[in-house]
Amino acid sequence: MGEGRIVKALSGYYYVENENGIFQCRGRGNFRKRKITPLVGDWVEFEAENRTDGYVLEVHDRKNELVRPPISNVEQAILVFSTDEPSFSPILLDKFLVHVEANHIEPIICLSKIDLLSDTEEIKRYEDIYRNLGYEVINTSIYLQETIESLRPYLVQKVSVFAGQSGVGKSSLLNALNPNLNLETNEISKSLGRGKHTTRHVELIPIDGGGYVADTPGFSSLDFQGMEVEDLSMYFPEMRTRINDCKFRGCMHINEPKCAVRDAVQSGDIAEHRYDNYKQFLDEIKSQKRRY
Repeated sequence: MGEGRIVKALSGYYYVENENGIFQCRGRGNFRKRKITPLVGDWVEFEAENRTDGYVLEVHDRKNELVRPPISNVEQAILVFSTDEPSFSPILLDKFLVHVEANHIEPIICLSKIDLLSDTEEIKRYEDIYRNLGYEVINTSIYLQETIESLRPYLVQKVSVFAGQSGVGKSSLLNALNPNLNLETNEISKSLGRGKHTTRHVELIPIDGGGYVADTPGFSSLDFQGMEVEDLSMYFPEMRTRINDCKFRGCMHINEPKCAVRDAVQSGDIAEHRYDNYKQFLDEIKSQKRRY
């Protein structure tokens, strides 16, 4: 029996890597009964007679896991958002940040396609807001090699997931980091304003200097399944630091008197778009709870 990490899952097979190489495995045991599905990133126990005929027997405890993309034991998330084609979406970025914060994953905001940017003032305003919240913000373009090199040090010795809306250039960025990958990319649909899905599965890709990056299927929406309304403000750093200043314990920052969060919005210390997104996410969570 050996131990390794699942680096790819495709068509019912799990590709497990350890110091002896990569082994193609199927799942075996009582995973279905225990409602456990092996994920890319899992550390597992497996047995294999050869490189193409193995079985995953046990999944070790996970540090974290994401549902979409389906991956576990991630250390940081590179959230790729284009400045144009498709247009920058603050609400989608905030939704990604909430999910990453909830899973205790370090987020890095990567603004792609800066070579297409015409209105630098608006993007600069957003950059300042998120940097002031403590988030790393990196500007990139596959046509500006110095921007690609500025991203590379963040990836070394880490397990990083590249995630973001379809068409923002995740696969193109990975190809620029490692031209040998030849990951499939596609043009933005002019009629829909979004990209076609080019990544069909999740895979951990080794990078120079050690570490892995995951290219993941693109998607344009996230749900809040499993998230509680009482916890949402904890995933907004600017709210988290003010919770103890609210008059009422368990303040939801909507209609309660002497709410430190709403006071900070009114004074401009909390960005209005962030607070508006918080309220929308709160409504989405409540709506989901009613449905289930």
